[in-house]
Amino acid sequence: MLTSIAADLLVILHLLFIIFVLLGGLLVARLHWIALLHIPAAAWGALIEYQGWICPLTPMEQQLRKAAGEAGYEGGFVEHYILPIIYPDFLSREIQIGMGTVVIIFNLLVYAWVIYRLSEQNKPRT
Repeated sequence: MLTSIAADLLVILHLLFIIFVLLGGLLVARLHWIALLHIPAAAWGALIEYQGWICPLTPMEQQLRKAAGEAGYEGGFVEHYILPIIYPDFLSREIQIGMGTVVIIFNLLVYAWVIYRLSEQNKPRT
């Protein structure tokens, strides 16, 4: 029972990490120190997609599910939980590279906006 709950909590943590990778830059507008956490997380998320790796959280979840007597699954977290919603039938390398590119471009735009806002705030008022 506890291992099943731990597996479910790990899935929630994994999903929250993915959301943070994609949208965490928006928090930097309010809490600048978040960049220290977000930049490495976004780089890791993009690298996972570009390299076609499986996030280490996925095998951990699968081991917990098996230890709880539940069936595991093949593939990665994104393929098992996210892609059936977004891309129901397949995941190609091109799509993974596209997802990594979206992470990078979106976050570069967010950081450019944050830097612009900070520079505007620091301009002397005339």
